[in-house]
Amino acid sequence: MAKISIIGAGSAMFSLSLIKDICLTPSLEGSVVSFMDIDEQRLESAYSLCERYAKEANIHLVLEKTTDRRESLSGADFVVLAALVGGHQRLKDGWDIAQKHGYRFGGSLHVMHDEGFWINFDQLRLMESVMLDILEICPDAWYMLVSNPVMAGVTYLQRKYPQAKLAGFCHGSNGVKAVAEVIGLDPNHITYEIPGVNHFIWLTEFRYKGENAFPILDRWIEEKSAAYIENCATCDWLGPKALDLYKKFGVFPIGDTGNPGGGSWPAWHHADQETEHLYKEDPQAWWRDLYFAGGAAGVERIRKVSENTTEAVMDHFPPVHSSEPMIPFIEAIACDVPRVMILNILNDSNYVPGIPLDFQVEIPCYVSGIGVQGIKTKGLPKPLINFALRDRVAPVEIELQAYDSGNLKDLVQLVMMDPWTRSEKQARALLDDILKLPSLAAMRQHFN
Repeated sequence: MAKISIIGAGSAMFSLSLIKDICLTPSLEGSVVSFMDIDEQRLESAYSLCERYAKEANIHLVLEKTTDRRESLSGADFVVLAALVGGHQRLKDGWDIAQKHGYRFGGSLHVMHDEGFWINFDQLRLMESVMLDILEICPDAWYMLVSNPVMAGVTYLQRKYPQAKLAGFCHGSNGVKAVAEVIGLDPNHITYEIPGVNHFIWLTEFRYKGENAFPILDRWIEEKSAAYIENCATCDWLGPKALDLYKKFGVFPIGDTGNPGGGSWPAWHHADQETEHLYKEDPQAWWRDLYFAGGAAGVERIRKVSENTTEAVMDHFPPVHSSEPMIPFIEAIACDVPRVMILNILNDSNYVPGIPLDFQVEIPCYVSGIGVQGIKTKGLPKPLINFALRDRVAPVEIELQAYDSGNLKDLVQLVMMDPWTRSEKQARALLDDILKLPSLAAMRQHFN
């Protein structure tokens, strides 16, 4: 049976979600799941909880735990990278510094976003380090990038290691199902196409029971959106900003495209507080109240369940499939159960016309025992291709150039591309202060 190595398995909520989905996938019973994390305490907690869950589900799995990555990779068929170097505190520390230098949320991909350049540096190093181990220890394994930066990671690794089996994952594409539900459609009966690059995907084809569903969306906007907006949260996937983008471009933003999770593109909806209020946007509150506070609540919930061995884990986490794509991907390949999935791969067959052929795209793929085969899409309207090139492709290209060169001037150019940079002096001051963070010693040395 398949062996699945989870790198960064100390995230108990993530690991439990994977185990739940495996337990709900009969064809994967008997699989070996290796939990690997450098934090022994977090690893033990996650492992114990998942072990209890599998026993309660009466599903036979071989669960292993180790702090040795190479041991975990030995014999692996699938390697899931879910680790975040430095954790959320390092991200917050950088944001605090950036805001003192005049940076704000909204269209900021490499500063006021969870793909900040000081985060991505160590993430890219980790991604490449794992890749080298895979090519040495388990070269036939599928490398599954779950941690950000997926866009930069897929682009960099697949260019440099074309022989590797690699795919990037993002659950933002599930946003199309949320849109369908809100406008009164059964997600089980929709078909769609949402091409683009990671965190910049757009609903270009939308059908319900074989019929064009855009008129249904348009009618909902005309008749019901005002009432919905009255009660929806800030940064909502069907809020005023999303509707404005749909009106401007004729295709609908999906998932993190205009959401704080994708950098709150575009900047013009975040020019000032008055503009944000107009579009019901508050990315700072989204990060604080939904992402960080929600994550902390999840950790606390996991802790309580883990400590209380008198109650069943399944009582708190019922056996319901998550919306995450990782286990369906593993089943499709390991058990040859063909399915079409939204994945992040290179655009090497011009799947999204206008995006460079050696750059990452997020597209539908046919996944089976044969592997991953990208499906060519009709692409995006030309204005959105131009924005993608300017606001996604170009900054990542500069980021990867800086990563490869170790030249501080390249890193300055990356910060200069941020929409909130007003001068080179401002950019250099931001870099100087962030690079002083004690946790960034390796980055300081790299760009010395």
